[in-house]
Amino acid sequence: MSVDDFNWQRMKYIQKLHRVLYAIGLGPLIGKIILLLTTTGRKSGLKRVTPLQYEEIDGKYYLGSARGLNADWVRNIQANSQVNIRVKSDSYQGQAEIVTDPARFADFIEIRLERHPVMVGLMMEKVHGLSKEPSREELKKMAEKESLVIITLL
Repeated sequence: MSVDDFNWQRMKYIQKLHRVLYAIGLGPLIGKIILLLTTTGRKSGLKRVTPLQYEEIDGKYYLGSARGLNADWVRNIQANSQVNIRVKSDSYQGQAEIVTDPARFADFIEIRLERHPVMVGLMMEKVHGLSKEPSREELKKMAEKESLVIITLL
């Protein structure tokens, strides 16, 4: 299976579930790996909430986009980089930066693999068609289709 073949409808259902879990007060539990990103819709101007896996690295929040620059939330950030995030029980304002540098993307995935070897290894295998321990070159090649967003808190 490739990212293009991935069942994005199922992902929308899972994202809705994550929003509900935050809404009923389970943010401190699922917030260990899932945050809520609020962007401003590039066309509507409305607030859009997207649950996403993240890594906190040196006080910044790193988000990977398997759909690269085509993800709606990334396109919203391109139009307005001011975002809000909710992590566990806390909310923050931030400035989002879209990064397409393959080396920085590979650094991010290597950290994710180190912190969550089973979960991220399975994603590498099932979604990206790579081994559970991909090489640095494979990660950099993967970055050609994906993107990284780094949120700096204000």
